[in-house]
Amino acid sequence: MIALIDYGAGNLTSVRKALSALGADYDTPARPADLDMVAGMIVPGVGHFAATAAIDAPWRQAIASRLRAGVPLFGICLGMQWLFEGSAEAPGIPGLGLIKGHCAKLSGPVKVPHVGWNSIETAKRSHLLDGVESGAQVYFTHSYAAPVTPECAAVTTHAVPFAAAVERGHVFGVQFHPEKSSGVGLQIVRNFLDAVETNHRLS
Repeated sequence: MIALIDYGAGNLTSVRKALSALGADYDTPARPADLDMVAGMIVPGVGHFAATAAIDAPWRQAIASRLRAGVPLFGICLGMQWLFEGSAEAPGIPGLGLIKGHCAKLSGPVKVPHVGWNSIETAKRSHLLDGVESGAQVYFTHSYAAPVTPECAAVTTHAVPFAAAVERGHVFGVQFHPEKSSGVGLQIVRNFLDAVETNHRLS
């Protein structure tokens, strides 16, 4: 069972469609204790970083407990930014802190928000991007972005380079929307589901 965590930040419908298209078994947990038996977790999201405050201490503790048990976590768009320490968009709201660094607003002689298709350039070998060619096009919509760190699996440039995908052990994230990125996006979601299945078999 995949837990699709709903904290009021939108885009659940499109993520559900992608999971259904791949035959995944998923649910939207109503309380932190519901995470106890899940095999994977997805934190989607769009909009303002302050929305992540709804993932309060009980939820954070439950997520952390499952991570310690080796359960894979996948952050999408705002959900990926939440994997970092925080964001300039909401300085008083901490991220989960699994990856060091803070998200910053995109700047330069470009249109912000960054909306539309753009290419991702792979930065290292990554389970999440297995079968995805460097230069593949995916769909973005965001104004803030995460820095390029050692966990960065792919980079995109919109005036400045930023982390398009991250991977650290069983923690994964993408700044773009795989559920809106056609076949490339479905391959990425499939790769996450494969990681969930592999972990479940080994546990």
